[in-house]
Amino acid sequence: MSSKNLPAQMGPIYRIPPYYYLHVLDQNTSVTRLEIGPKKFFKQDNETIVFGPDQMITLAPRHFCVVENPVVKNENGQAQFDKNGQVKLSYGSLDVRLEQDYKEPFPLYPGEVLNQAPKLLKYAGANSALRLKAVLDFDDNGEQRKAGDEWLFEGPGTYTPRKEVSVEEHISATVIGTNQAVKLTAKKELIDRTGQRRVAGESWLVKQVGAYVPLAYEMVVSTENAYVVTDKQALHLRALKTFIDDFGQTRNNGDEWLVMKEQTETHILNVYEQLVAIIDMKTLNSRQYCVILNPFSSDGKNQFGKRKLVVGEKSFFLQPNEKMEKGIQDVFILCGDEGVVVKCIESFQDEIDNVIRVPGEQWVVRGPREYIPPVQVEVLQKRKSIPLDENEGIYVRNLMTGRVRAVIGNPYMLTQDEELWEKELPVGIEEFLRRDSLFEKSTRTSATSSSQTTKRDKSKVVTYRVPQNQAVQVYDYKAKTPRIIFGP
Repeated sequence: MSSKNLPAQMGPIYRIPPYYYLHVLDQNTSVTRLEIGPKKFFKQDNETIVFGPDQMITLAPRHFCVVENPVVKNENGQAQFDKNGQVKLSYGSLDVRLEQDYKEPFPLYPGEVLNQAPKLLKYAGANSALRLKAVLDFDDNGEQRKAGDEWLFEGPGTYTPRKEVSVEEHISATVIGTNQAVKLTAKKELIDRTGQRRVAGESWLVKQVGAYVPLAYEMVVSTENAYVVTDKQALHLRALKTFIDDFGQTRNNGDEWLVMKEQTETHILNVYEQLVAIIDMKTLNSRQYCVILNPFSSDGKNQFGKRKLVVGEKSFFLQPNEKMEKGIQDVFILCGDEGVVVKCIESFQDEIDNVIRVPGEQWVVRGPREYIPPVQVEVLQKRKSIPLDENEGIYVRNLMTGRVRAVIGNPYMLTQDEELWEKELPVGIEEFLRRDSLFEKSTRTSATSSSQTTKRDKSKVVTYRVPQNQAVQVYDYKAKTPRIIFGP
């Protein structure tokens, strides 16, 4: 029952119920005193009721309250008064009152203020804690706490508050599962749970499976999951700072490397590791090859500018900064009438012809054979032998001398210094060659239509069928002599 539920009291007589109190001001001495019920209080003419009657403060089990400007008590717990009879107060201070110390209801002395109403004590369960902060310097069971210091009250347990300490937050444990880790950052220099000293801003991982409660100056950044490394996939990592990785190897800032299954089946990124990409395995069959640019050396460094030939059957991962020049290529399978024109770009010993090739040299590798060009060779063109009947031929031009010759009657494959040459003829001669004299006699219109759709292969030797009882005059512009050919 509070003072609001009490009947209105008029006159000089005040009936104070049990566990109620009021404050009386003596206007002659300006001293305020406390009156506690149950009693019948007679107010004098020089007295004024400044507070109450009001109900005393009752603390239930496991409750507490905070009183501002608490009364000063002696060793026996009795309130102290000055020479005028005014109760002594500790102004600006706070007093935390617990249920075990105040089992009976208690009043507030004049000047005391209830700063915090009765409240249940905070309980920290298992795998949780309360982050505390000191607001005043004090001695905590032999440990000196300075204003601003923070620490944990770890559960399970009930926290007993005190005036020098404020409760900042309730912290729940972070559960670390299999193939997981918690990334932490230090807010201030500290010694972590493993006994290692950390500086402000430093980050690290906690991989121990179970519940982890961060310390007062530790901040949980994230929960990191492990990457699974298989036979066909590897992790491409980059170092963000010089450190020693999980495999005991020193990594310098900017270094890149692969983590493969031979090292571990799962990998959790270190705080100084960055995942660049997940690399798939490259597989070559027995009829494939590739050229790798910037290959890795035996000491694990890229040989920039160099090239490496890899021939199947083989499976491998491309190391950091390695690239395939033209991807996976098929081996050249050359028949007896096929060949490839190649060019030397770097001096080397040609094991096929057992000669030394110099840069810029070109030659033809002829079949039948399997041919895999070494890294010192560039493939320019694949060629096939041109079949020629006894009445067929082609014009061949030598690129070195410019001389043009006709090859007639035998299959021929162009060499590295040759190309097909196109013979240009006057328009009248072109029409003459396209015209079939026997067919022209029967139907001129049909022959004209056929001449419009048929085009001559200019690289083939010019041929003309001379009918019976006819002749053709041919003029040799080089020898400046004519000759007559009779048909058929």
